[in-house]
Amino acid sequence: MGKRSMPETDPSGGRHVPVLLDEVIAALSPGPESRIVDGTFGAGGYSRALLEAGAHVVAIDRDPSVLPHAEALHRAFPERFTFIAGTFSELDILAAPHGPIDAVVLDIGVSSMQLDQAERGFSFMREGPLDMRMSRSGESAADLVNRLDAEDLANLLYAFGEERKSRRIAQFIIAARQDAAISTTLELARIIEKAIGRKPGDAHPATRSFQALRIAVNGEFEQLAEGLFAAERLLEAGGRLAVVSFHSLEDRIVKRFFDPDKGGPAQSRHLPQVERAPRAWHPVAKAVKPGAAELARNPRARSAVLRCATRTEVPARPLHAQGLGMPRIGGAA
Repeated sequence: MGKRSMPETDPSGGRHVPVLLDEVIAALSPGPESRIVDGTFGAGGYSRALLEAGAHVVAIDRDPSVLPHAEALHRAFPERFTFIAGTFSELDILAAPHGPIDAVVLDIGVSSMQLDQAERGFSFMREGPLDMRMSRSGESAADLVNRLDAEDLANLLYAFGEERKSRRIAQFIIAARQDAAISTTLELARIIEKAIGRKPGDAHPATRSFQALRIAVNGEFEQLAEGLFAAERLLEAGGRLAVVSFHSLEDRIVKRFFDPDKGGPAQSRHLPQVERAPRAWHPVAKAVKPGAAELARNPRARSAVLRCATRTEVPARPLHAQGLGMPRIGGAA
């Protein structure tokens, strides 16, 4: 995945300031000689702040459009900044040669930088090709919209976007593509709005459907789970992991990864108690959300949640999705 933050523009310098920047920096405690992985580099907001605090930074991103930002940071911090083209799901393999690593930061979602580029096809507010591919390779959103049958499309919109009117939207999409393939963002947005209407003051009716398609195109839930376990393998005892997510489905995965008991069955006090497995992360900090001042500057930050924890001496767990609450494409609403 590429950078997932919804950054604001710093009026003093024109730089993009990622969401919850101060809180992330406080959680990671960067300092001279510390080595930190920014697994979702994007425009480099977190990386720059970490570098300015004296840390060495290994940045990872699979989006080719971030290269100018990476080159600018390399010129400014040639001895302490390294950029690697790749996915954060493999951050342990990519960063291991640059270790030992003290902390990892991940920022999950789609960035303002990507939303604002109409040609990327992420936004239902700008005309562009219906693309949504972070890496610019593989199957696009248009491919899914024009290939899937009504049931599979409805299931995708429901599972990944929590779209309760997924069946009706799918029916309208299938009907519209009988005349011609759906190829642009605004074309799809109009179809969805026609299907379910729009009430004044509500979010755009295409919001959840576009989210679902983007997640499916980029395999975001699988990438997130793989990235979390990769960080667990990479970090030694005392290492810190900070994750910023932007909707409830992602946040649920992060919360249950840090605290597996959150996803397990409740224990009855009338039965023998099951011994809990040793924790790979402790302590797990309370979730942090943007304050009023940040929301006033950057309304897009309203759904952001930061969760962070510290690695224990417990051996890294094998990758498994069970108990994480990862959405599965099944029945639709």
